[in-house]
Amino acid sequence: MRLPGILATIGLLGIAALANGPRAHAADVVVHAGQLIDGVSRSPRQHVSVLIHDDRIVSVTDGFDTPRGARIIDLSHATVLPGLIDAHVHLNDGAVDGDPDAWRVTHTLLDQVLEAVPHARKTLEAGFTSIRNVAAEGGTDLALKKAIADGAIEGPRMWVSLEALGPTGGHSDPRNGFDPHLSNPDWVGSVVDGPDEVRKAVRAHHQRGADLIKIMPSGGVLSVGDGPSLQLMSDDEIKAAVDTAHALGMKVAAHAHGKAAIDAAVRLGVDSIEHGSYADSDSFLLMKAHGVYLVPTLLVAKVAGQMAHDHPERMGPSIVAKALEVSPHTLANLAMAYKMGVKIAFGTDSGDLTPAGNNGR
Repeated sequence: MRLPGILATIGLLGIAALANGPRAHAADVVVHAGQLIDGVSRSPRQHVSVLIHDDRIVSVTDGFDTPRGARIIDLSHATVLPGLIDAHVHLNDGAVDGDPDAWRVTHTLLDQVLEAVPHARKTLEAGFTSIRNVAAEGGTDLALKKAIADGAIEGPRMWVSLEALGPTGGHSDPRNGFDPHLSNPDWVGSVVDGPDEVRKAVRAHHQRGADLIKIMPSGGVLSVGDGPSLQLMSDDEIKAAVDTAHALGMKVAAHAHGKAAIDAAVRLGVDSIEHGSYADSDSFLLMKAHGVYLVPTLLVAKVAGQMAHDHPERMGPSIVAKALEVSPHTLANLAMAYKMGVKIAFGTDSGDLTPAGNNGR
């Protein structure tokens, strides 16, 4: 990705390395930044010093200060900005020629963890120092998070959901599209039917170490047999997930394309709507009133739509039809949400169709 102006790669990588280096520092670190894009000022700040103490930025001052004993990182000829945040990624996912189901039956959990290691580093090197990994099988996201936190591998800070929760035949059901007699012992933990099963699954996710809960109230696009415009979780199932998660101090992200699923999830207390493709003005008024974030995932919508149009042979027929139908709605809705004052978080849905490290697109 080429960034505008004089933004130098070293500026991104310098901050990324600082945000993910060893947790204990013998001395403070000072970054001499030729230009600083701080996300607050209306224009870049010139010639400043960024002081980092205990892995946190504590001050930004004019001029190039050199405190005694501090380690200096000289980016005086580069442009520096804070680490970026992607609120919707899948580092543990992949696809075979645009078909995530083919990938799922040819890759074990061990394969997923090992393939995620370079994905994590590429994401970090693209300048993304914090991510929400919203759905992964078998605790592979938690293993990746722990390895990064321990310094064993390089990657961004991670907040993980473990398996997404949804009903039989829903977007989180790994058996969709397969011979019903096909089974895999690793395909567990994602299918929940009824509020009691939902509550138990949320508590189990918390026990295992999840940071948040991901639910699937609607169908999806890159899957077989579940309609994205339909609400597939009942209201009492959604409410059980929200109430249980909030009681445990966890937020709830809701994968929701269809209006009915979006509106129900918002009314019942979710914290974010992922995708939000068929939301309308009433949906956005509801989201604004409840303080719910929209995570619009424009990158995967654009890529899926382009692939379905240009290379339909690389996707299953039903996936092609859904991508061509849904993608334009996902891409168009962001402007309406922004104009109506909905809170928006950046998310790419990087994983199945968009390679790690391209988040900045």
